[in-house]
Amino acid sequence: MNNLVWFRNDLRVQDNVSLLKASEGEHLIGVYCFDSMYFKEGDFGFKKTERFRAKFLIESIKDLSENLKKHNIPLFIYMGSSSKFIPQLIENQNINTVYLQKEWTRDENQILNSVKKEVDHSIEFKESFNQFLYHPKDIPFASFQEIPKVFTHFRKKCEKLSEIRPFKKFNKVFPHSNFIQTQTEIPSLMDLGLSEPEIDSRTAFPFKGGEAQALKRINEYFWETQKLAYYKKTRNGLVGTDYSSKLSAWLANGSISPRTIFWEVKKFEKEIKKNQDTYWLIFELIWRDFFKYVSLKHSSKIFHIDGILDKKYDWNFDKKMLDSWISGTTNLPFINANMKEIAQTGWMSNRGRQNVASYWSKEVEQDWRYGAAYFESLLIDYDVHSNWGNWMYNSGVGNDPRDRKFNSNLQAERYDPNGKFQNLWLQESLF
Repeated sequence: MNNLVWFRNDLRVQDNVSLLKASEGEHLIGVYCFDSMYFKEGDFGFKKTERFRAKFLIESIKDLSENLKKHNIPLFIYMGSSSKFIPQLIENQNINTVYLQKEWTRDENQILNSVKKEVDHSIEFKESFNQFLYHPKDIPFASFQEIPKVFTHFRKKCEKLSEIRPFKKFNKVFPHSNFIQTQTEIPSLMDLGLSEPEIDSRTAFPFKGGEAQALKRINEYFWETQKLAYYKKTRNGLVGTDYSSKLSAWLANGSISPRTIFWEVKKFEKEIKKNQDTYWLIFELIWRDFFKYVSLKHSSKIFHIDGILDKKYDWNFDKKMLDSWISGTTNLPFINANMKEIAQTGWMSNRGRQNVASYWSKEVEQDWRYGAAYFESLLIDYDVHSNWGNWMYNSGVGNDPRDRKFNSNLQAERYDPNGKFQNLWLQESLF
C-alpha cells in the first residue's frame, strides 16, 4: 500500500495520529501545500496570512521536512492550488490512501472538497481528529450539539469524566528506498507575495517555527527556568518572553500537540512542583479545546455578525476609525500600545487582545468581524477557532455569560501600573 500524509495544521512527527496510521503502509510520502486560498485577500480587506505568520510557517515546514527525512519520508512541497498539485501527486505516486487531520471550517472544507473532486473515487481519505486535548470520542457529551454554552460547565464535566489519551511516539524508519528526491522547494516570503519582516527588539515572541523549536521552548520554560511554576501569576504580563508559555503559535499550526504539553506538565508536577500555576496551563489548553468544540457545534455561525447567539446589535463600520485603531492613534494609550505591538511583531498578549477587542466592539461599537479578520491576518499564533471564538466572546455574541466590557484605563492601571509596556511601544524615539 502506498500512503500519503497530507499535512495541514499538524506539522509534526511526534504524537501525530495521521502519520502513525499511514506508516503501517509499505511506502509513505508527505505533502504540504502553501495554498493560495490562505494568501489572498479575505472578506474584510486584509490578506489572510501576513508576513509574520507566513515566516513562522516557512520555518515550521523546513523543520518538518528535516524531521521526516530522519525517517526516510520525503515531503513534497507546493505553492498554489491544492486541487492542482495534490491530485497529480496521488496519481504519479500511485497513492491508495490519503491520511490527514480532520478540519471543519469553511476554507479548509473548500480546499479538501476541491482536491477530492480531482481524484479517482477509489482513493480513500482517512481523517483524524488530532488537534484536541480531549478527543471528541472521549468527551462526556452525546453529540457536539450538547456542548455547553459556558466554558466552566464544559471544563468541569471533562475534567471529571474524561481521560487524556497517551502521547504517541513515532519511531519507524522506512528503508532508504522509500525516500525520493522530491524536486520541490519551500517558497520564500517573496514567492508568497510578502516582504521579510524586520525583527523588532521589543517583541515578546522572538521564536522560530517548527517542532524542534516548540520542544526547545518547553524545555526552557518548564525545566531550565521553571517559569511554569509561576505561570498563573505572570500570565497577564505584557513585556518580555517569559510572562506566558508562548506555546500557542506552535499549537496553532500543529508543530506540537496539546497532549505533549499536558503530559510534560504532569511530569513537571511529579518531579518539580504541582500548584495552581501548573494547573493553569492545562486550564488554558481546555479553553482552546472549548473553542474548537464551539466551532464544531455552531459551524459557520462563528463567522456571522450575530455570532452563535443570533444577538442583534446596531453594528457600525467607519473606515477612519478602523485606520485609527490599526495604527494605534485612538485616544487611549493602552489600546494604542497593543495595536502598535501587533503591527510591528505579529504578537499581542492575552490581556491586550481582550482589551483591544472590547474597545473595538463595545466602546466604539464597530463590526467585530473586521477586528477578527485583522487578527487573522497578523497573528503568528492565529487559530481559526480560538480567534473567532474569542472575538465573539469579547463582542457579546459568543460564550461570555456576563457580557463584559473592559475599561482600558483601569486595565492599564492594574496591569501596566508603571507604564512600562505603554512607554515601550509609544515612545516615538523607538520607531
